[in-house]
Amino acid sequence: MDPSNLTSVAEEGSEETHNSHNLPSAFSSAPTRPPIQTSSQKYAPSDWSDYFDQEDDIQIPDSDDVFHVYMAGTEGPVIFCLHGGGYSGLSFALAASKIKEKARIVAMDLRGHGKTSTQNDVDLSIERLCSDVFSVLKTMYGDAPPAIVLVGHSMGGAVAVHVAAKKSLPSLAGLVVVDVVEGTAMASLIHMQKILSNRMQHFSTPEKAIEWSIKSGSLRNIDSACVSIPSTLRYDESKKCYTHRARLEETEQFWRGWYEGLSEKFLSSPVPKILLLAGTDRLDRTLTIGQMQGKFQMVVVRHTGHAIQEDVPDEFVTLVLNFISHNRIGPHGIEIPGLRRPPQSKPYWSDAK
Repeated sequence: MDPSNLTSVAEEGSEETHNSHNLPSAFSSAPTRPPIQTSSQKYAPSDWSDYFDQEDDIQIPDSDDVFHVYMAGTEGPVIFCLHGGGYSGLSFALAASKIKEKARIVAMDLRGHGKTSTQNDVDLSIERLCSDVFSVLKTMYGDAPPAIVLVGHSMGGAVAVHVAAKKSLPSLAGLVVVDVVEGTAMASLIHMQKILSNRMQHFSTPEKAIEWSIKSGSLRNIDSACVSIPSTLRYDESKKCYTHRARLEETEQFWRGWYEGLSEKFLSSPVPKILLLAGTDRLDRTLTIGQMQGKFQMVVVRHTGHAIQEDVPDEFVTLVLNFISHNRIGPHGIEIPGLRRPPQSKPYWSDAK
């Protein structure tokens, strides 16, 4: 820095304190120091209602399974969000507060996660998870579902792809997959148990869990962590502390099923699709060829961790809404001027089981 560009600070009482240009002194009005936040204040949990409009429990007929959902928005297609393993529907909370201005959003707690209650919380087979999604959609919308844009993150992305590939949902209008690629996911499975066992297991308060999620790097956005992390915990009465709600370490037998053949299924899904990747382009061979052939859109999102929708929610929302706009997805599906959408010939869940 050139010292000649620095204006000298006059001593108090000298004539230089009133210069001819009437420039305000840097010390004339000291800014008020913001109050120092304690750790418990900085990581204090926030409520789902700050972002979503309502929550509901979806009771599946003829079963004891009850799936918890968060909803927002009143118009447009339904952006139906599926979270990753160990997360919850509130992983999409910050995004929901912006998406609801342009579309409807529903985020469900998958089996074994959040406030959802099922007869078997550790049956996370891909068949069961897909069946759960179809059951929730059927119970919520009956025979006349609106246009659905499936959004899935990580494990939820795998579920979204499998649901779309079944081609049993005629109202499906788009597919958004967030940071999951078959090749990378399959290669990482051998490390998953170690990753799960090495993470902190017990927390004295939800605030401590939120703090851990940020300081460990699993999440990078404090506002999102404050609303999403508490829903990933359960209180252990025997140990008098909080621990992880999802028992992922007990579900290893299902992990390969989530990701095996995922790339081919993604490419075979008969709807517009976009793949959002965190930080680096790491497509496997099948997806690389598919992208070169223009079969899907891909965006590499910089400066984010694995949970793109939590770390950079504004950018995530922009990408999702632009995808919907670009593909002309309205409340009843793809909207082509001058063409009427034909009636559905069969219930959308008929081949789901």
